[in-house]
Amino acid sequence: MTILLDLIYVLLVCVGWPYLIYRRLKRGPSSVAWRERLGRVPSRPVSGCCVWIHAVSLGEVNATRTLVGELRRRLPEAVIVVSSTTQTGLERARALYPKLLVFRFPLDFSFVIRSLLSRIRPSIIVLMELEVWPNLIEVATAREIPVVIANGRVTLEKSMRRFNRPLIRRLSRRMFAKLRWVGAQDETYAARFVELGVPCERVQVTGSLKYDAADTVDRIEGQDELAEQMGISPSQPLRVCGSTGPGEEALILTAYADLLDEFPELQLAIVPRKPERFDQVAQLIVERGFACLRRSTGSPAVPSGVSEPRPVFLGDTMGELRKFYALATVVFVGRSLVPMGGSDVMEVAGLAKPILVGPHTENFTEAADILLGAGAAQRVERADALAPAVAELLRDERRRARRGLAGRRAIMARRGATERTVDQIVNLSSQP
Repeated sequence: MTILLDLIYVLLVCVGWPYLIYRRLKRGPSSVAWRERLGRVPSRPVSGCCVWIHAVSLGEVNATRTLVGELRRRLPEAVIVVSSTTQTGLERARALYPKLLVFRFPLDFSFVIRSLLSRIRPSIIVLMELEVWPNLIEVATAREIPVVIANGRVTLEKSMRRFNRPLIRRLSRRMFAKLRWVGAQDETYAARFVELGVPCERVQVTGSLKYDAADTVDRIEGQDELAEQMGISPSQPLRVCGSTGPGEEALILTAYADLLDEFPELQLAIVPRKPERFDQVAQLIVERGFACLRRSTGSPAVPSGVSEPRPVFLGDTMGELRKFYALATVVFVGRSLVPMGGSDVMEVAGLAKPILVGPHTENFTEAADILLGAGAAQRVERADALAPAVAELLRDERRRARRGLAGRRAIMARRGATERTVDQIVNLSSQP
């Protein structure tokens, strides 16, 4: 099976090598990082238990915080190593865990995986959400290293369709059948894992780790410094639009222009999801006649021919979205007005902020439905309804407070996934 998989990967590399060269030229050598891609990470110098946690990107890395914390408490002698697939995830993991071995996930060739496993010698491999790789699971299983999924979720439109394609259905069933345990976020995801081939007795509904990771606090460390450095006034209302996607920023700016007639003191902060879009969004802000105040530089970009343009704050640094949310009066959670599946709403609810989302929240269906049902969030079905929804909240401070409190209570009532997940990790990592 590994030989077949390697041959498939070789074909994919032959087809995709022009893109790899283009990406290296555009983003620099760190975008490829061949040593880590080939599994050349430092060898683990000590024996004993080792937990390898792999998270694909920024959101999944953030969800590991409570997991790593509980593992340190329950297994103080264990070595924890963390990997990520994307550059943003890697940077976030290194910021969160400066004392741990953090590395880029390698190419899934069997010889690379064998080399990597020999170097870090994990007792168990924990994959976040749905970051499954066939050779990793095949080789680890052959070495009797249990592979589990934590915080598991399977989207209907994207993941189920991909794994059920005729050419890969048989391969995916074999891969999922080898998983030792899956901690699913809810009953729907659990049923999908079983449909994909995981034996039903190995699937457990644990809830979402992100409920545990969401800070239920009124203030975030560093928020005041951010506000002071950017010129955000704490005495004036601030609308924060976080994790936005292509096409949304234009709609957000249109709504902002409409709102200024009634709320001339309203401030706006936009935090795009992808770092590669920061410059594009900055240019759009200026084109719309606003001054763009970037977090990364502190210097404004001003449109020509506009006297005293209204500033719009652009969050173009990594790891500071929660600080913006903590400063907000009203929060719009992005990638939901456009069909991109939505973004994480739980950390906003933990901060007790009133939430607006668009119609597309498929990536966080359970959390969005819970907050909508609790009255903590409001769904905006169309772009032209965004400004009226924000205006309604700005007019009513008590309504904002009620929604924020309802969201925080909903988060706190659903905690416990971390403990249930670590129970399984401890149990499986200690088995001979």
